[in-house]
Amino acid sequence: MLGLEIVVVLGVAVLVCTVAAGRLRVVPPVLLVVVGVAVGFIPALREVSLPPETMLLVFLPALLYWESLTTSLREIRNNLRIIVLASTVLVVVTAAAVAAVAHAVGMPWGPAWILGAAIAPTDATVVGVIARALPLRTMTVLRAESLVNDGTALVIYGIAVSVTQGGGSYGPGHVSWLFVLAYVGGAASGLLTAWLAIQARRRLDSPTLENVVSVLTPFVAFLLAERLEASGVLAVVVCGLVLSQIGPRIVRADTRQQANAFWGLTTFLLNGSLFVLIGLQANAAVRDLSSSELTRALTLLGIVTAVVIGARFVYNFTTPYVIRAIDRRPQQRLRRAGPRPRVVMALSGFRGAVSMAAALAVPELTNAKDPFPDRDVIIFVTAGVIVLTLVIQSVILPFVVHWAHLPPDTQLDEERSLAITVSSEEAFEALPRLAAELEVDPMVLERTQTEYQRHLTMLRTEGAGEDDIDDTERRLEDEYKQLRLALLARKRETLLRLRDERLIDDIVVREVQSKLDVEEVRLSRREIVE
Repeated sequence: MLGLEIVVVLGVAVLVCTVAAGRLRVVPPVLLVVVGVAVGFIPALREVSLPPETMLLVFLPALLYWESLTTSLREIRNNLRIIVLASTVLVVVTAAAVAAVAHAVGMPWGPAWILGAAIAPTDATVVGVIARALPLRTMTVLRAESLVNDGTALVIYGIAVSVTQGGGSYGPGHVSWLFVLAYVGGAASGLLTAWLAIQARRRLDSPTLENVVSVLTPFVAFLLAERLEASGVLAVVVCGLVLSQIGPRIVRADTRQQANAFWGLTTFLLNGSLFVLIGLQANAAVRDLSSSELTRALTLLGIVTAVVIGARFVYNFTTPYVIRAIDRRPQQRLRRAGPRPRVVMALSGFRGAVSMAAALAVPELTNAKDPFPDRDVIIFVTAGVIVLTLVIQSVILPFVVHWAHLPPDTQLDEERSLAITVSSEEAFEALPRLAAELEVDPMVLERTQTEYQRHLTMLRTEGAGEDDIDDTERRLEDEYKQLRLALLARKRETLLRLRDERLIDDIVVREVQSKLDVEEVRLSRREIVE
């Protein structure tokens, strides 16, 4: 029954913490981690462990897939150099800095590098939850960096684990090959999986079956890359980015609506559960240490947390000046960020699932059957860094963003207005031709033209100044929506009365109600999306 108890505890924790976070004005992950730590004190749940395979094979593919599907490929292209440097150079620098201080505190070089590699990558899902209010360019760079940097960190991690276990040494050529295999193999696996998913979707004519393909896609990409000993993380990201561009052309509206609802709810629950489990694991990591080890681990935790944050500050205040010295093109100058935005970037390096999974995946024994050195310390420090960076930076970040005076980011609002207006205008212009091709009745054409003309009037007045807005037209539109919603409510009452009188079956109720739901959702939206 313990599995059922865990499901209930995770569900209740996610629900309560999300509601409480809104009222307390803190980000939900902080409360979820705290609850996870508290849950670890419950005797019945103390033995609950989080297998690394659960994070790597269940949480990670699904979360990364949705992140890559919903990020901006255009902004990734525009900021590709920044993203590549942050996901490679910054990861190596952070891992090396952590390894150096861990070794100075008394940890052997092998475990020190394992700790550095585990902590080095930032987490895309945490960034997406906490830093979502940042400007589009900043947010895209942070998310893309977090999506890609796992590949670099896991190569360093694999080498360090192999060497510590007694698996020999690695020359520069071998290390270079591992990096190439991780990135090229991962990208190739992602492209192949995306192609297979596209071919499958084109041959299916059922929203349910198409979304079964959608659910399988990230796991197939991850599995294929792992079989090639490449980066499963990168495979999922590349696959998601490809499908984000091709999907709108081949996926139908009903399939897309079902997929958005499924992935939105699924990733929300997975994200929340993941933070609770990280807190639970942090509690377990403390219990696994002796008193002498705990003192040393706490010292190391404080130093490593400072190094992780400090390394990101150093990188953000050195690399841009190197780029400026090398690249003086006018378009590069236009994209330069001042010191205050770089402080925001430096404080947005949150750690999460990949770091925890890497620490938990450290073997218990070496090849010589000896206990793996400092395994418990690695797990404790990693869990502690995740919690501390999450709590400290999430609390400080809103104040830093206010201090930075970041310019209002109206790009998405302007582009959304452009997309809706231009698409509606071109549809209106094509209306007579389409009506002729479909041979519709002139009355239908006239009715549709009237509706679209009113729709275009509303769109144009929304972007106009207050003096140009037709208050009467807006009032009439609002009254029209209110009347339609009231009519829908009356229909629902009648529908349920007929069921209660046993004049119609429950199956009929659900069928009719689903149609009423679609119309109500369309009318209730705050923005016109037709």
